[in-house]
Amino acid sequence: MIRGGIIGVTGYTGLELLRLLKNHPRVKLTTFVSRKSSGKNLNEVLPFSFEDSKLSELDFQKIAENCDVLFTALPAGVSYEVAKELKNTTRIIDLSADFRFDDPEVYLKWYSKRLIGYEKFERVYGLSEIYREEIVNAKIVANPGCYPTSVLLALAPLLKNNLLLDEIIYVDSKSGVSGAGKKESIEYSFSEISGGLKPYSVIKHRHVPEMEQEISNLSKKKFRVIFTPHLVPMIRGILSTIYVKTSLTMKEVNELYNDFYHKEKFVHILKPGIYPSTKWVYGSNHVFISIVKDEETGILILISVIDNLTKGAAGQAVQNMNIMFSIPEETGLYFNPIYP
Repeated sequence: MIRGGIIGVTGYTGLELLRLLKNHPRVKLTTFVSRKSSGKNLNEVLPFSFEDSKLSELDFQKIAENCDVLFTALPAGVSYEVAKELKNTTRIIDLSADFRFDDPEVYLKWYSKRLIGYEKFERVYGLSEIYREEIVNAKIVANPGCYPTSVLLALAPLLKNNLLLDEIIYVDSKSGVSGAGKKESIEYSFSEISGGLKPYSVIKHRHVPEMEQEISNLSKKKFRVIFTPHLVPMIRGILSTIYVKTSLTMKEVNELYNDFYHKEKFVHILKPGIYPSTKWVYGSNHVFISIVKDEETGILILISVIDNLTKGAAGQAVQNMNIMFSIPEETGLYFNPIYP
């Protein structure tokens, strides 16, 4: 059995990890860490968790002794400090942004924290379908952000084959409110969200440099991403619409995508004329991608949907754990979404 631990288990992502790992046939959860609720049983804090294990404070020695893999569902800047303490002991899957960037100066610019000694860490960007060979032996896996997951999987076949004609990629995304985590800010209150739709962090969203980095890594070229995220009055889900230019015909694009993803358990390419809904992925690790081309302008429209808490966070983290421990990727994950 794989001994697993979760730091930040009472947050939305931590609870999604708990839901998935409790039903994983190859995992035994040994450690639950919560700074705010340490000393209490988890089912005291959240009765619906049905987990009577005690929430503990951060004890690095106990983690090293009792965990083969540690999931860090923590705010940016905190996971890095945990990783420094556990270096060369427990394998880490980090769900924050702390290990996503090749250049720590980019992290400093966007997250306002300098990561001292960053170059000493061996880290892998954890986009499961693209980097599985590197993930197998990784000590630290940087779980991708939710928006980048939806965008990169939609673009990967074109990028890997250098089939884009423009160096600017336009992305319009809609996300459920859980993507912001547990916040007390008035802007995330029911009266502000319900019945409305609004953009936020236009052009300046922290996921832009992550997307640009990985797009360039896949294509070996520099691209700019013009990204507009929107907050939608729903709890979970992301729908990303991506606009690019290519000389390929619709038939050629469909053949490319079906060939690229034909062995993947979680990525599904829809037939022409079928468009995905976030309801199709609710609570699951699946991804649906739809492709449309405007033949007059040469613009290709890619539409992808994921659940931001599952494939966009906890589900992909569990998929990465499966890869790291050389067990089938779909183990504990291959179930239908909750519908409707």
